[in-house]
Amino acid sequence: MSEIPIVDVAGLRSPHLRERQAVAAAMGQAARGTGFLYVVNHGIPATLLHATFSAAKALFDLPAAQKQALDIRHSPHNRGYAGLGTEQLDETAVPDLKEAFNIGFDLAQDDPELLAGVPFRGLNVWPDLPGWRTTMLAYFDACMNLSVIMHRGFALDLGIDEEFFTGLIDRPMATLRMLRYPNRDPATPSDALGAGTHTDYGNITLLAVDGVPGLEVRRRDGTWIDAPTVPGALVVNIGDLLMRWTNDIYISTPHRVRQPEKQRHSLAFFLDPNPDASVSVLPACLPPGETAKYPPITGAAYLRSRLDATYIGAG
Repeated sequence: MSEIPIVDVAGLRSPHLRERQAVAAAMGQAARGTGFLYVVNHGIPATLLHATFSAAKALFDLPAAQKQALDIRHSPHNRGYAGLGTEQLDETAVPDLKEAFNIGFDLAQDDPELLAGVPFRGLNVWPDLPGWRTTMLAYFDACMNLSVIMHRGFALDLGIDEEFFTGLIDRPMATLRMLRYPNRDPATPSDALGAGTHTDYGNITLLAVDGVPGLEVRRRDGTWIDAPTVPGALVVNIGDLLMRWTNDIYISTPHRVRQPEKQRHSLAFFLDPNPDASVSVLPACLPPGETAKYPPITGAAYLRSRLDATYIGAG
């Protein structure tokens, strides 16, 4: 049904190195191939996924005025609501047909990095919905835990210390983004997409979908393939910064979301590293005689460059 491999990641939690290495090798093969994989036995309870989707739907069903009061363009920290037509992931295409809402790494008002004005260190904004914040933070934490475990797997596959990434993603610029795509409207331009062709910016993305088709992945030969729903699985893809870290050994693959035939919801968890994390090509990814394809850059500098190009009217 798909060229995207399914990887059982339960073994990453094993106390036995050989079992962790076996899963890591499967993850690495996918990262070198399509740059996408499905992960099963990921440890995020189905009940939590259901509650998070329900909470996201409740948010998008709020009156327009309540959503616009939380507009993401009021935030320098990439938090809040993005309405239809306010984003353009593909700068050569028409604006995306989607709504979104972002929450980030949750900080107290007296957090030292927040007070110091560190990039992307800001307060989340919350809709006035009972239990909404608690549900979203529970899902955020579950995705964060899975992301840390998967980074240990990538480190094993790359032949570096298993904990190499851990201290670089312990206070990440992670974003949980809820998305709603309206059903196809004959009045919209024929070339309009729910989300234009793009790569993701950070290390990895964890995507949960509601079963409505729409996600498409571009193969290396330029053709597009569907990413069908796999029950119980999350879709995971490699982002730009992990590709930079590995000097293109891992691939950040272009993908898009076509206009769905009926309304579509998804939950995307983007794991970007800490703001001050220096993303430099790993020595283990440089065979003798090869040079780094990318200069070092901080996580915050790279994310800012990409976001400024995405939001219409930004920067």
